[in-house]
This record gives sequence, C-alpha cells and structure tokens, in this order.
Amino acid sequence: MSNQSVLTELARLRDAGLAIGFSVSGVQQSETIWRALDVEFDGEQLFSSVQATWNLLEQSATAALDAAHEAGLGIIIKETLANGRLTPRNTSTSFLAQMAILKTQADAHNTSLDALALGAVIQQSFADVVLSGAASIDHLHSNIASLDIVWDDPLDDLLGELVEPAEIYWEKRSQLNWN
Repeated sequence: MSNQSVLTELARLRDAGLAIGFSVSGVQQSETIWRALDVEFDGEQLFSSVQATWNLLEQSATAALDAAHEAGLGIIIKETLANGRLTPRNTSTSFLAQMAILKTQADAHNTSLDALALGAVIQQSFADVVLSGAASIDHLHSNIASLDIVWDDPLDDLLGELVEPAEIYWEKRSQLNWN
C-alpha cells in the first residue's frame, strides 16, 4: 500500500466508477486490512470491498473485518471450509478431536459438516458474500442447508474450541495437497 503511482491510478479508476477491492491471505491478512482502511484519496476510501479467509479454524481477521464492514466495505469471505479441512474429506489423524466436535454438532443440528461450517460464516455480522466452493449439485444442496441452522451462543462457544492460531492454520494450509 505504499506504491503511490498504483494507488493514484486505482483512485482514478474508482473516480471513473469502478469498484476497487482487494484480497488478503496468510498470517498478515488482518494487518493488511487495517492498512487498507487508512488509504484515502480526495477524502474518500480507495477500496470498496475486501476478500478474506475466515472459517471455524481461522478467525484472526475478525476485528479487522468488523472494522472494514463498519467503514462500509463489502466483505467477501473465502475458504469457508478451510480447503476441505472442515469436511469429511479431512481424514487427518491430527484432526480427529476437532472432527469429533464437528460431527457431534452437525448431528445435533441435523445437518452436514459443510453446512455447519458455512453456517458459522454466514452468521457473522460482517459477512456480505460467503463463497462456498461447491463443485457439484450435491455440494450445493448440502451447502444451502447452512441457511437453516439455528445459531446460538452454546453452539458458537462449542465450535470456538476449533480456532487455531493464525500461524498454525496457515502452516497446515501450506502443507495441503492441491489437486
């Protein structure tokens, strides 16, 4: 956010009617959002939206996303299923305890793991757009069930136990097999 010529050109495009957004990823996503909120041209914020990772495991950007939402930016949430870690695809033995919590709560709410994970994101007050990553009709139908989950404080507290420090989340993410 220090390249003045790029920022000036983005401001020109903004003034011509183009919505300017940015996407963040990684351990520093929160800091990047905070810095972007300070970028103004002619007394107006340069950016109108931000896309960030937020899910049951990675919530380090919560305060920055709340602030961005309050400042009027549209918030797009990606990686809601933690690249498959919050789905039955995750058979990692190091995730067995967390998976047991997810399965217990999904069963208790008569829903699927993905619907539960998406429901956690959808209920965030800052979330304007939530990307599901559905790759089939079955995935889409399962994801849509997230809209029917009745979210309450006890469920939020139970699933809060799944949150990982950002450094651990991003390290594990970097080790995932991409196919």
